[in-house]
Amino acid sequence: MTTFETAASVAGAAAKAPAEVAKAPAEVAKAPAEVAMPAHRRPAHTIVALHGALDASAAPALREQLIGVLRHCGRLLVLDLSEVPSGDETGLAVLVGTLHRAAALGVTVRLDAPGRQLAELLHITGLDRVFHTPLTPPARIEPAA
Repeated sequence: MTTFETAASVAGAAAKAPAEVAKAPAEVAKAPAEVAMPAHRRPAHTIVALHGALDASAAPALREQLIGVLRHCGRLLVLDLSEVPSGDETGLAVLVGTLHRAAALGVTVRLDAPGRQLAELLHITGLDRVFHTPLTPPARIEPAA
């Protein structure tokens, strides 16, 4: 089991729960879950690197953390999926819910570097056309053996 982490601004984290502000220099607040999620905020965008399986066990905590990130991100939220080995329909539902919440806030969500299994799942479900996702062209996606 991995931990679920998100970087937060010192002021924002301290205002919500001073005891939860991590002592590490990366200013990381922790919550229990299955996916690690460090966030790197820039003025116009936020990059969130997900680590771990994007599945039913990780979905509740991931949903809560992504909602929190949306409150403080710029006009673009980039979800780096390069360290996500797998996902299922529950994980995709969290991504779709995040997309809808982001759209209501005027935020664009982009999925970057999904692995083979996740890229195939996004393609099969048609979500590769919904998200701003630089995927391998469908003709080059090979089914998992």
